[in-house]
Amino acid sequence: MTDLAPTDDLSARRAALTLLEAALERRGGIDEAAAAGPLKALDARDRAFARALTLATLRRLGAIDRLLAPKLSREPPPRVRGLLRLGVAQLFWFDTPDHAAVSTSVALADRDKATRPFKGLVNAVLRGLLRDGPPAEDPEALAPPWLYARWQAAWGPEAARAIAAQIAAEPATDLTVRETGDLETLAAELEAEVLPGGTVRVARRGDPALWPGFSEGRWWVQDAAAAIPARLLHANAEQTAVDLCAAPGGKTLQLAAAGAATVAVDRSAERLKRVTENLARMSLTAEVIAADAGDWADARTFDAVLLDAPCSATGTFRRHPDVLWAARPGDIAKLAAVQARLLDGAAARVAPGGRLVYCVCSLEPEEGEEQVRAFLKRNPAFVTEPCAASEGGAPKASLTPEGWLRLLPHQREGGQDGFFVARLARA
Repeated sequence: MTDLAPTDDLSARRAALTLLEAALERRGGIDEAAAAGPLKALDARDRAFARALTLATLRRLGAIDRLLAPKLSREPPPRVRGLLRLGVAQLFWFDTPDHAAVSTSVALADRDKATRPFKGLVNAVLRGLLRDGPPAEDPEALAPPWLYARWQAAWGPEAARAIAAQIAAEPATDLTVRETGDLETLAAELEAEVLPGGTVRVARRGDPALWPGFSEGRWWVQDAAAAIPARLLHANAEQTAVDLCAAPGGKTLQLAAAGAATVAVDRSAERLKRVTENLARMSLTAEVIAADAGDWADARTFDAVLLDAPCSATGTFRRHPDVLWAARPGDIAKLAAVQARLLDGAAARVAPGGRLVYCVCSLEPEEGEEQVRAFLKRNPAFVTEPCAASEGGAPKASLTPEGWLRLLPHQREGGQDGFFVARLARA
């Protein structure tokens, strides 16, 4: 739910429709669409409304489509379905008056020549759902069926249901502080909670760039789970470190803040601009290199190697619910092949006696546990360096029998991203 109210009802909602279409058509998702198109012409309040409505719709998309199914005798054009989805979200999961949810959806349909013939359908479906009343909450309805079936097979029915229940929750904002001595002071200024490991969890909403400490470079936004992998390297000022597939750079900042001589490598020069900007804001230094981590032409080895590999990102749905609907069953095997190549390349970067941390923000075992098992068979020079219970701020329940970490979104009160993390050492 949100208390945002747009200054321009139809322009803000039309922008939300554009964002929703971008998220579901895999055109770079919400973030790319938000930087262009109709959002650029909106004021800050309307942009915030459009983004919030889009995210609320994506978080309930499975449940919304389940509600729409018996109301539609045939599949409407995609844009009409988008209008209906936004309308249903406003009826039941957004602080929009019922009449406004219906009337603005009909007015939007009337504005477009392609959707105008369907404005009667939009009106009838939304009013029919309104008469039916609010639907019962069912976590199983929130996830794409093929993904939910995978989670059941991998983690069991109870865990799958608990994971899916997190999809609907709007997450708090987690911060990593540059200096540990600033932790309690910053938490007090932000009226925030300090989590195990040192993450600061902030309940306030709005633009983080306006919060205390941002302009001074005292912290950066980083989910509690995403902060754990770099901590497991225990990097220090006597060591060298490399962050492979580094963008957007949160883990690079952690390694640099720990004092290690740090190199950040990513294939996208465009995404590395954000890494460079964040380093400057935090007054930290790192060598930034645009290169494919798998065939980076550099002979250096490092004491600490971190590989946050490209993955299906199914564990990040709390902040990016569009990943659930952008993912396809065939993606996981393709990404696993990429991960294996990058992991072998990362191993070659580890100096004698050094450590390698492999992680993915995925809930799929093929990208995590199975990937590391296969790597250890291919690379007998490496062994698992087991994690301790709660090391790095990880929930105790995340520790696996092998000494790896399998972080699931429901394991921490208030939620966390889903992650797999393994720490390996050159034997």
